[in-house]
Amino acid sequence: MHTSLPTPNSKAIIYQDDLLYACLARYPITRGHVVVVWKKDVPDLHLLSVEEYDHLMNVVGTIRNAMLSALKISKVYLVYMDEIKHVHWHLVPRYNKKGFDVFIHEPKEISDFSLVDKIKSLVKFVT
Repeated sequence: MHTSLPTPNSKAIIYQDDLLYACLARYPITRGHVVVVWKKDVPDLHLLSVEEYDHLMNVVGTIRNAMLSALKISKVYLVYMDEIKHVHWHLVPRYNKKGFDVFIHEPKEISDFSLVDKIKSLVKFVT
């Protein structure tokens, strides 16, 4: 049995379609931390079809580009970990910390959703 991710707060949703959604992380590592989550319960990336993987990565890249512009930063870390056995990417903005230093703190549950509209307004898919 796989552990599914909790349903996101609707105020946190940046993008969604039939296959996945992108939203501000419930417990952000840093301001603007986004997760892109595959809706179907799939335990690892290698189990996606080529088409599904391409779609996932297109959305990850598109959201990343919107984050770079909205947050006025030069780097977003893409982190894939399968600790919960459910396909999802963490998109973690890098501000003034480098490398793994960005992960050294205690995340708190998100309560400020003001970045959603800012990032959402900059989401532009390239086909």
